[in-house]
Amino acid sequence: MCLGEEKGDEESMCVLIISDIHGNRSAFQEVLGQAERRHKITSCILLGDLIDYGMHSNEVIKMARTLPYKVLCSLRGNHEEAVIRGEYSRFSSDRGRRSARYTKSVLTSDSWDYISREMEQGGKKEFELNGKKCLAVHGSLEDEYWKSIRPESGLLEYDKYDYVFSGHSHLPHMFESYYECEDVNRRNKKKVIFINPGSVGQPRNLDNRAQYAVLNMERGEIAFEKAEYDIETEQAAFCGQVDDFYCERLRWGI
Repeated sequence: MCLGEEKGDEESMCVLIISDIHGNRSAFQEVLGQAERRHKITSCILLGDLIDYGMHSNEVIKMARTLPYKVLCSLRGNHEEAVIRGEYSRFSSDRGRRSARYTKSVLTSDSWDYISREMEQGGKKEFELNGKKCLAVHGSLEDEYWKSIRPESGLLEYDKYDYVFSGHSHLPHMFESYYECEDVNRRNKKKVIFINPGSVGQPRNLDNRAQYAVLNMERGEIAFEKAEYDIETEQAAFCGQVDDFYCERLRWGI
């Protein structure tokens, strides 16, 4: 783990992996502060769903635009895509549709510009990092916006990557899959590492702390971390604009 006490070590340069902030300013602030205290963060991957459900979508976007390190990618999630297109039919509930419509109604021109012009369209991006081929996708290659990667899923289409970063499920995971290839030195095996950092702003693994991950590419080490934040302050911003469910669930991590 690229720990804070090694911050001066060149090998401790780390990638901050963030997903599903969902308008939760307090959680995002605490994650950025904790990550900076503990690690030498040099770059960041934003996996989408910065907005909606929470009351601070504009503030979260402003923070994302001014991060003090290189942003390797900022993906549109299903919530950005729904808002930008004005298409809400794929949300599973009426309260979800109402929330997205409300969020769209309060987005500033700067927020709209960021979503429409600066976030990656298509919900995915390929890039190289320290010689490793990476895929960042909000959901999965089956459906970039609305279906999650899960360890039990068929994953044959990911065999060309070294790392696959995904979000959407709000459930953290790290697992390895092995594929056949022509490489006698490695006994014709290729490894792909799948990483989901969980949700910063609306975790659903029965833990209400803000969740994220940090990857040390040089060492091949991944740290899954949790940050306690002021849930009551974030809840106080809810004043009937969206269903109370989105306020109450912050307390329980559901």
